[in-house]
Amino acid sequence: MNDDDPDQRNTRRLPTLDKTAGATADAPGAGPTGAAPPDGQTGPADTGQPPCEETGGGRAHRFWAARRVPSALVALVVLGAAGLLLYDVAAVRADRPAMAWRKRLASELASRHLDDVWVLTGAAVAVALGLWLLVLALTPGLRGVLPMRRTSADVRGGLDRAAAALVLRDRAVEVPGVQSVRVAVGRRRAKARAVSHFRELDEVRRDLDTALGDGLRQLGLARRLTLSVRVRRSAKR
Repeated sequence: MNDDDPDQRNTRRLPTLDKTAGATADAPGAGPTGAAPPDGQTGPADTGQPPCEETGGGRAHRFWAARRVPSALVALVVLGAAGLLLYDVAAVRADRPAMAWRKRLASELASRHLDDVWVLTGAAVAVALGLWLLVLALTPGLRGVLPMRRTSADVRGGLDRAAAALVLRDRAVEVPGVQSVRVAVGRRRAKARAVSHFRELDEVRRDLDTALGDGLRQLGLARRLTLSVRVRRSAKR
């Protein structure tokens, strides 16, 4: 084999190039350029970027609910009404009398005016049901799941709000001077209500701001939550 053949030299170099590319892509904490973030940070949460951040994986959107129960109910109602109407129409075409409910309905629709109470009530119910179905169709749902930052276009992650509140609560109780704390995590805001039994309240509040701020950054959420902290003195016994 001739070592001067350029095709043979390129073939021998391919494993080295693939190994290097794989190591760069699989490096822990590596971003799009392969550089790991500084210690104590999980991404560009505190770099002044807008609340809804975009990374190499694209924009993180909310998760859509399956809406299985409303879809099944609507399908069953439409199927039952359509089947009953088609059966009655087919019976009339076969020289059989129409059902009493259809005769009554046709008579009521022909005799009642548009300003009748029952007509207005039925129209209001139909409009309300239609608006409800439109809201279900056009909104994502799953308000209890917070979208996380995307580092890959093929992977999406979400964090349950109750789990996020539990993580932040565990961080808050480690702050010296905190006797008890309640944490509530919403879609845009995280609220912490702590009770302190020693230390100055301003110092406890400052430490809570630091601890919970670090906790929010390390959750890796796509939208930075606004933090609200309140500390009060425990009641003396």
